[in-house]
Amino acid sequence: MASPRLLRTALLAALSAVLVASAAIGPAQAEPPDVSAAAVTFSDNFDGPAGAAVDSSKWQIETGDNVNNHERQYYTSGNKNAALDGQGHLVITARRENPANYQCWYGTCQYTSARLNTSGKFTAQYGHIEARMKVPRGQGMWPAFWMLGTPVNWPDSGEIDIVENVGFEPSTVHGTLHGPGYSGSGGIGAGYSLPNGQAFADAFHTFAVDWAPDSITWSVDGNVYQRRTPADLGGRQWVFNKPFFLILNLAVGGDWPGDPDGSTVFPQQLVVDHVSVTTGASSAGGAIRGLAGKCVDVAGASSANGTPVQLYDCNGSAAQQWSRGSDGTLRALGKCLDATGNGTADGTPVQLWDCTGGPNQRWAVSAAGDIVNPQADKCLDVTGNNSANGTRLQIWTCGGGGNQKWTVG
Repeated sequence: MASPRLLRTALLAALSAVLVASAAIGPAQAEPPDVSAAAVTFSDNFDGPAGAAVDSSKWQIETGDNVNNHERQYYTSGNKNAALDGQGHLVITARRENPANYQCWYGTCQYTSARLNTSGKFTAQYGHIEARMKVPRGQGMWPAFWMLGTPVNWPDSGEIDIVENVGFEPSTVHGTLHGPGYSGSGGIGAGYSLPNGQAFADAFHTFAVDWAPDSITWSVDGNVYQRRTPADLGGRQWVFNKPFFLILNLAVGGDWPGDPDGSTVFPQQLVVDHVSVTTGASSAGGAIRGLAGKCVDVAGASSANGTPVQLYDCNGSAAQQWSRGSDGTLRALGKCLDATGNGTADGTPVQLWDCTGGPNQRWAVSAAGDIVNPQADKCLDVTGNNSANGTRLQIWTCGGGGNQKWTVG
């Protein structure tokens, strides 16, 4: 937000099943893959009876108005504007009403809505943080899933906007960083738009960040659209290497979206399917070491699609920092380790590519040190068993050799 405004379990199980199944395809893997590395540290699937309030052990409800952004709503308590629907969703409802003579910064409030946060209950520091949601529509609507740094002293303590949408941009969402010297309209961020004029309000979408020391990467439905590091701040302070708490809210009106008008239909709803935070042994970013003690490296530290992935002396650079996604991906520089052309043949080179969710970007890491692409049932391999800097990596039938053994993290 522009100023401070105090995996599904089945999915994870399905991924585990895929990876475990891959271990049984052939004799290459001596031990099953280590699927426990992706640890769920926070998860809410919003299961419960229709009309129930959110789990108070995970969320607290904020109340009151917000003059900072000149928003028009009053945030109510309990389940008045935030309730489960009995079908595994949280529904935050914005209404044009004032049932209790609520008073706002501009006088008698015209709207009600809800805002939830995990302050004092849960904080995250690094990992994969996501929410699957369907946003409302209409002029003046302003839904958001975001985080504030602790202790809150905005903007110096930092803000990470995982996703915001303003009603006058139905096809576009935004991800933004706010901190000292780059807050409000000066935030550092980018937008992501659906193709062909599709509206985000028409369907559920998954909004996420992959957060590591000195790096935050945004994605929508697995499609990475921006990555930010301290280099993007022009010498200003990076304040994102510490704990943050989560916030969900639906604002009405404000400086950025503008007020509702005659075209805005009420009530409007932000429907949240799930919120999760997953971490792992290397989720914060770490090296993958292999033959001759050298590292898996993105050539030239280039994030361009098709950049070769190679063996190189370990140097601690971002080109050698790999995170393990809960979806089975291995990620660096905001993109995924990819078997070129969806290939499964021996000798298929690996490269860096936009994360697509495809099977050529899923990797099972075994306790024996194999990194296996389950689709191909082949191992990540140093071409020709050559330990020279710059040797291209590929997939090859698993043979247990030193050029196929890796230490992750």
